[in-house]
Amino acid sequence: MKKVLSFDVDQTLNVAKTPIPDEIADLLIACLRAGLKVCPISGQKFDQFMIQIVDRLVERGAKPEDLEKLHLFVAQGTQYYRYDVKKEDWEQVYSYPLTDEQVEKITNAIETAAKELGFWEEDKLQEGDEIIENRLSQVTFSALGQKAGTEAKYAWDPDCKKREQIVKRAKELAPEFDYEIGGTTSINAITPGMNKVFGMTHLMEELKVEKEDILYFGDMTQPGGNDYPVVQMGVDTITVRNHEDTGYALRGVLGVINAL
Repeated sequence: MKKVLSFDVDQTLNVAKTPIPDEIADLLIACLRAGLKVCPISGQKFDQFMIQIVDRLVERGAKPEDLEKLHLFVAQGTQYYRYDVKKEDWEQVYSYPLTDEQVEKITNAIETAAKELGFWEEDKLQEGDEIIENRLSQVTFSALGQKAGTEAKYAWDPDCKKREQIVKRAKELAPEFDYEIGGTTSINAITPGMNKVFGMTHLMEELKVEKEDILYFGDMTQPGGNDYPVVQMGVDTITVRNHEDTGYALRGVLGVINAL
C-alpha cells in the first residue's frame, strides 16, 4: 500500500495557474484523512503553492492536523516547506538557491534564444508581469507571463515545439544548465541534478519512505518533460492529461483504501 501521493501541479491538479477546483481539494483532504501524505512538487514558487493549493484546502475545510500531512516541494523540490501545528504556520526546511551569476547567465541565454527565434512576446504581458522569473533555485521562462489568460496559454505552444526550440538554443548558449519544459508556456532552468529527482530524493529522506511507497501523478512524463525524471528514477507514475484524470484516479485510490 502506498504511503505518499505526490503530484505535479499545473495541468495535474488544476487548470494552469489557477486554484485547484473544489473536487480536487475535497479528494486531497480525503486522502490526508485516510492517512496518506500528500506532496505536491512543482516549479512554482511558494506563494503560488499557497494560492493554488493550501488556501483552497483550508477553504474546503482542511484542519491543522490535515495540513501537517501536506508537504510542499517548491521549485522542483529544491525548496521544502512543512506545516508547524504549534506555530500554525509553514516553515522552510531547506533551500538550495542559485547564485546571482547563475541567474544572470540563465536569464541571458533564455532571453537571447527566445528573441532570436521570434518567441519573445513582451508586448503581450499584463502590467507588472514578467517573462523570466527568478525563483531562487531555478529560473523560469513563461512566454506570456504569469497573469495571461488560460485560453491564451493553452494556445501558445500546445505541442511544445516552440519551447523545444528555445531549449535547444539556450542549451547552446549556456550548456552548463539544464532546461525542462513544464506547464503550458514554461521552461524551468536549473543546475544539473536539481530537477525532480533531487526533489523526490529529498522527499524520501525527509519523510523516511522508499520509492515503493510513493505514487506520482504528472502530465509531462514524456522525455524532456519536467515529470520525466520521476519516471526515470523508477517511481510508480500515473500520467494524466488534466485534473479530471487525476480526480478519477484519486477516487480509485480512496476506493481501494475504503475497501480494506
